[in-house]
Amino acid sequence: MAEISVIIPALNEEKYIHYPISGLERQTFKDFDTVVVDGGSQDATVKIAEKYAKVITYTKQGTASARNRGAKMSKGRILLFLDADTKPSPGLLEAYHKIFSDKSIVAATGPVNPIEDRKWDVRIGYTIVSVFLVKFSIAIGRPAIVGSNFAVRADAFRKVRGFNENFITYEDWDLSARLAKQGRTVYSDDAVVYTSARRILAWGVFGYFVFYLINIFMYYFLKRSRADYKNIR
Repeated sequence: MAEISVIIPALNEEKYIHYPISGLERQTFKDFDTVVVDGGSQDATVKIAEKYAKVITYTKQGTASARNRGAKMSKGRILLFLDADTKPSPGLLEAYHKIFSDKSIVAATGPVNPIEDRKWDVRIGYTIVSVFLVKFSIAIGRPAIVGSNFAVRADAFRKVRGFNENFITYEDWDLSARLAKQGRTVYSDDAVVYTSARRILAWGVFGYFVFYLINIFMYYFLKRSRADYKNIR
């Protein structure tokens, strides 16, 4: 049984799946396994991933469903959720292993930085969302973790019944809020990942922020999230 199970939902990600795979191969911490949950890819995603990870085909719609399926098939004491276009830094798993040695901690996260684009507005956008906003949410007791870098104690994850599959978006922040009742959530500057900036580049920084501001309002006041999450592959 591995200490950490890394769960990666994927759908037609042949251009990007090498990001998490190559990053995991370079980890300083080795006691982990990897589960890729494929949603029925029509490209080479499965062929690439199955060389390095256990691949599960699960075509139920939604990232939340895929992540839950991966968690169900995982044995790790810690579950780490990454996206298929996200590359972990070499010390990511080591950082999480150290964090969860504290039994009071049930969830953790760290910086999410862009890979391809280094324009100032994109860098600032990621810093605001994945650093300042997340740190602030934890500080006020309302954790909001970004799903592309989300580590959780497996028993706590199962106790709250994982991700809410009714949410097309915001499923990561919803889970964060429910986990807050189980124990502490922490932010570590050492738990770094690098992710594709393709969505923020496609939407524009302003459109990206507007989408998530509306999502925040809908979640806290209407108890639902936006469902119009456009496919940009």
